[in-house]
This record gives sequence, C-alpha cells and structure tokens, in this order.
Amino acid sequence: MIGAVQLGVLAACVVLFVPMGMAGWHLSRNKMLFFSGALFITLAVGVHLSPYFPSISHFLTSPAATIVLGDGRGSCLSLVHDIVWDVKPARHMHPVSYTDGNTNGSSKSSAYDRELSWSWARSKSVLECDFQKLRSSDASDLLNGSWVVVAGDSQARLVVLSLLNLVLDSDRMEAVKGDLFKRHSNYGIMIPGIGLKLDFIWAPYVSNLTDLMLSFRENVNLPDVLIMGSGLWHMLHFSNASDYGVSLQMLSSSLVSSLSFSRELSNDGPVTGSVPIRSQHLFWLGMPNLINSMLNTEEKREKMNDVAFYSYSMELHKSRILRQAGGHFLLLDIHSLTQSCGPQCTEDGMHYDGAVYNAAVQIVLNWDKCSLSVDVLSFTCIERWQWEEHMGILINTDGD
Repeated sequence: MIGAVQLGVLAACVVLFVPMGMAGWHLSRNKMLFFSGALFITLAVGVHLSPYFPSISHFLTSPAATIVLGDGRGSCLSLVHDIVWDVKPARHMHPVSYTDGNTNGSSKSSAYDRELSWSWARSKSVLECDFQKLRSSDASDLLNGSWVVVAGDSQARLVVLSLLNLVLDSDRMEAVKGDLFKRHSNYGIMIPGIGLKLDFIWAPYVSNLTDLMLSFRENVNLPDVLIMGSGLWHMLHFSNASDYGVSLQMLSSSLVSSLSFSRELSNDGPVTGSVPIRSQHLFWLGMPNLINSMLNTEEKREKMNDVAFYSYSMELHKSRILRQAGGHFLLLDIHSLTQSCGPQCTEDGMHYDGAVYNAAVQIVLNWDKCSLSVDVLSFTCIERWQWEEHMGILINTDGD
C-alpha cells in the first residue's frame, strides 16, 4: 500500500517536471522566463509537500527557530558545555561515597589521589558569553524562594549533592549525606535561610518520571526548576532501546499536559500575596560516558556498550523531549562533560568525580539565565538576573 509520503512525492514529480518539460519545450529560447517559471513551481511544490515531512514543518514552527536574542546570546547555549579540566596530585586523600543505582543500591567509597578542577574554555566565543562560577552567596540569591526537584537514578543524586555543597556549609553537609544516600529512597530538605525547597525523587525508569509529572498535575503544582533523567537502569535491566523510546513518548505527553495545565492555572487561577514571577525551568540529565572496560560487573560490560548507548541516545533525540528537537527540556549534557574529563575522573566507568557534577550545577545556573532572559542595556546574563531580583518584579494582587 502506498503511503501518504510516497503519494505526495509522486504528485510533486508530476506537478514539477511536466510543466517544466512543457516550459522547456516552448520557452527554450527564453532562459530567464524558463528558470523563473521553474523556481516558482519548485517553491509551490515545496509548500505543498512540507506537511508530509514533519521534521521540516516542525523546524519551521519550533520555538528554537523563532527565538532571536538581540546580542547573539543564543549562540552561548551551544558553548556552555565547553569545559576544560585540570588534574593535579592531591595533597590529601578525599573519600567520595555514592550509591550505585545499577548494582541494587550498594554503596561504594573511593579515595581520589588527585585534585580535579575545571573552567570554561578560554576561546574568544566562550569568553564573550561571560560564563561565571557562582559563589555560594550568589547561588543562594538566585535560588531564593525556589522549589527545585531533581529526579532520576544515582547520577541525579550526585547532582543534588553538588547543589547542596554549593548552598550549605560543611557542617550541614555532613548531616545531609547520610540521609541523601539511603538506598532507593527519596530525599527532601528545606533551607530556611534562603527559602529553598529541594527534593530528590528516586526514579530509575522513565515510567517513574511519568508518574511524577502526573502527580504534579494532580497536586496542581510544578517546581520552579526540574532536573530529571533516566536510562542507565533501563539499558542494564531491559536492554531495549525501542521500549525506552516509547516510554519517553509517554513522558513527553504527560509533560505537555502538565505544562498546559500549569499555564492555564497561572493565567486564570487565583494568586495570593506578592510573589516573584517564575516559570518552569526544565533540564534533562543526560547519561554519562560509559567506559566499558572500567564497569565493575560482567553484565554491565556486556549490556552497557557503545552500541547500546548510541541506540538509547537516538531514542532520546527522536522522542522530541529535548528543546533542541522542539521539546521542553534543555539537555544537561553529562556525556560531553564526562567524555572530556575521561578515565582519570572515574573509578568505575560510570560515576564520576564530584567536580563533574559541580560543573553541571554551574551550567544549569548559567545556561538557564542566558537562555531565558533577553539582554538589554549590555548587561551580562548574571547581571541582568540579579538586577531583576533587586528591582522586585512582582505580581501584586492589589492591582498597583
């Protein structure tokens, strides 16, 4: 049976080449008229064919294709992961503990005999973006009064650890680690000093993330910042990239439904008091670079190979859940960070040094500001964010 695309192409050939042939026969001595007619016909056929090719029409109508920042700041989004690493011998051994989600939650400790630091590349284009490592006070100001949710497996848990390291002092961090790394458990903390609510949701499968989005809708509430990601557990325990893709499609549908409902509520629902204007900032936590020879079980080395990783990555991009493909999530490219850092930054080929996740948190803070704000008055992204906070852009229910 001939599909719609094939019929469209056949019709296009008839519409295009028959008139062109006739025009060439009768107008062979008038090349200008011939090529003008051919160009007109080609454009007309292109317009009528575009519905048969969703990738073309989607690109033409996607938000990413229509956003234009006056100072070229949009190009910075492609450079925010441009990180360089510096590894030096450590003066002291610093033990790092984590919960390995792919080995049934077992804990592992390793002592790094190196000090790992990072910075953004010093190329001209990156320097023009003015990315900055935020200090604890700056991050606290930016996250003041926010609700942040991080959902996923052990990679997501390490992101939470880095975020808490940024906003908490060392004494509080010692108390936090024991609860944060409990096997297969959720974790939540409220930081009264800055009004930050941070929740970690243990969600090793995409279906868990879909359930989470549905619960947000049922509770008529969405976090200000949502970082989620999944894939490692599915790759290990199901090894079926197509099934993973179907799960992502279901998540995408639940996300669209929840976001639409959230916008309706923000437009028509009651607002009490004066609160800062906030929109949902959504990030997809990409899978890390898997160094097959360093994985600590035979099952992992067999199932979590380069071919499997590529298949799962293709399904992620085909699902159109990412902003780059017209979706809602900005990709937090952990694969790029871990690949550039390399084997020197991991003990087991899957979980990386804390500096990697520290860089990821800083990327979120810089990327989010640069992509969602429009620079005016030649402000840098960070300066503009701070300026808006200090000016107090508020929703006032008194109508003033």
